[in-house]
Amino acid sequence: MSSSSSCRSCAGFPAGWPSVLKMQGTTPGNHGLLMLQRVTLGLVSLVAALLTVTTFFRMEHLHHLLLLKGPENNSSDSCPYGHFRLAGMKDCLSWLSCEMIQSEVTVMKLMGQGAVKKVFLAHWRGNKVALSRLAVSEFSNDFFHGLEMLKGLQCVYVVKLLGYCEEDHTILTEYHPFGSLININSILEQEDHRAFNTWEVRFRLAVEYVMFLHFLHNSPLGPRVMCDSNDLGKTLSQYLLTTDLHVIANDLDALPLVNQSAGVSVKCGARQLRGDFVAPEQLWPFGDDLPFSDDLMPPYDEKTDIWKIPDVTDFLLGQVEGSDVLRLHLFQLHQDCKRNMPEQRPSALRVVQTYKAIYTSLTQESELSGTYSRTLHDL
Repeated sequence: MSSSSSCRSCAGFPAGWPSVLKMQGTTPGNHGLLMLQRVTLGLVSLVAALLTVTTFFRMEHLHHLLLLKGPENNSSDSCPYGHFRLAGMKDCLSWLSCEMIQSEVTVMKLMGQGAVKKVFLAHWRGNKVALSRLAVSEFSNDFFHGLEMLKGLQCVYVVKLLGYCEEDHTILTEYHPFGSLININSILEQEDHRAFNTWEVRFRLAVEYVMFLHFLHNSPLGPRVMCDSNDLGKTLSQYLLTTDLHVIANDLDALPLVNQSAGVSVKCGARQLRGDFVAPEQLWPFGDDLPFSDDLMPPYDEKTDIWKIPDVTDFLLGQVEGSDVLRLHLFQLHQDCKRNMPEQRPSALRVVQTYKAIYTSLTQESELSGTYSRTLHDL
């Protein structure tokens, strides 16, 4: 509550308390009840204060994890560049070489295939791993671009690289059994995970998705654009959902460099894009009278990623209790993300900061409301 007048009424009792409590007098017969009520109010205030402090520190911790973590702060690994460590491993190992991949990795089954790669479930020293192989030779440039991005962008936002072999077009990465982010609804609807099917967990996934975009737009390899994102399903397929319910980027085959200050823009492919999901500047601007030509198509920048944030977040929020209230709080920010002029859209960092502020506000409100409700029930 913002002030004492808004949370108290009728002789100092919180609004909404049973009227029988408000009507008690100060006769000796009910003196003990009044004392109990005053002690209870004091305890409610104390608990509310403790919850506020706890929420503050938890959100500061979330801020540290989601806003400040990066390649140099990857404390979950603490492995030097070019090394990895899987769960249960004591020491860091160097990325596996061609010889080690060929002799120690056993391919089990095909899990999926895209235009560039086939992805197999494999075993290595008792661990399940994901092995990717070039699917079509004409896309070898995309394959090697993805490998360079994986090598150069290793951090908490990106799937863990375990090794690679350029000579036989093979990449080895950590395996995540939940698969791509498109599976979020089916995963959280399972009985084992139903307790996590809340707006808080779902919104955190959205925060992590935007945090990756912020990292990508300010990456150590220069500002990059997520080009494999021409529709919602394709965009979600670029990310994995971990078993502890976090988002990490997985498919980095199409991350062109952009640099506005240097006049470097991008075009996501050489074909015409259509639909409402892609940003307006990605659409052919000359209508049906002039056939599409890549040479005439104007380039664009990383603000195309910002345009797509509301659609991805809306999917991630799903239809759980509290998600519609959250959508109302996000309405203005998401309207800004959908501005036709790219320069008028917010940065990924500002989206994350606003998401964080909304999360803090709604969490505090929910916890304080729950405290008062439990106290009323106990009385």
